[in-house]
Amino acid sequence: MMAQFVGKEAKYNGIFSSVKEIYTQNGILGFFSGLIPRLLGDVFSLLLASSLTYAINHYLVEERELKVYTSATMTFLATAITYPFQVVSNCMAITNSGLMAGSPNFMPHYRSWVDCWADLASRNQLKRGSSLLVRYYIGPSVIIAGKALPIPKEAKLVS
Repeated sequence: MMAQFVGKEAKYNGIFSSVKEIYTQNGILGFFSGLIPRLLGDVFSLLLASSLTYAINHYLVEERELKVYTSATMTFLATAITYPFQVVSNCMAITNSGLMAGSPNFMPHYRSWVDCWADLASRNQLKRGSSLLVRYYIGPSVIIAGKALPIPKEAKLVS
C-alpha cells in the first residue's frame, strides 16, 4: 500500500481487496515475495546482536549498570549491518506488482532476490533510506533495457 504513493495509485485499498489483487497478479507465490531476504536478515541480525552482546558483557564490561545498555546498542548495530536485506526484501515485495514503483523507469523487474541484491549493489543502493540525515547522490541516470545506468560526466546532453 505504501508503494502506491509513487504513482498516486489506488490498487490496494483494504486487506481483502489487497489479498485478492496479489493473488490475481502473482499467484500464491506473490504472498512470499521478499520473504527469504527478510528471514536471512532477521536471523543474521539476531545472531550478530546476541553474539556481540554476550561477548561484550562476558569479556569486556564488568559494571552491571553498563550491561543493561549493551543489548540495545548491539541490536542497533546489527540492524544497521543487516539493513541491505530489508531493502532487498522491500524491493522484491513490489517488483512486478503492477505498481509504478515496481516497474521499469522506477525499478527493474527482478527474477530473484539475488538478482535484486546484485543490481542494487552495483548501483550502491543497498543502504538507501538507512539514514534520515545522510543522502547518497548517484547523479543523473538513463534507463537502458530496464536498468538505470549513470550518465558519464564526459557525455553532453543534446536538447
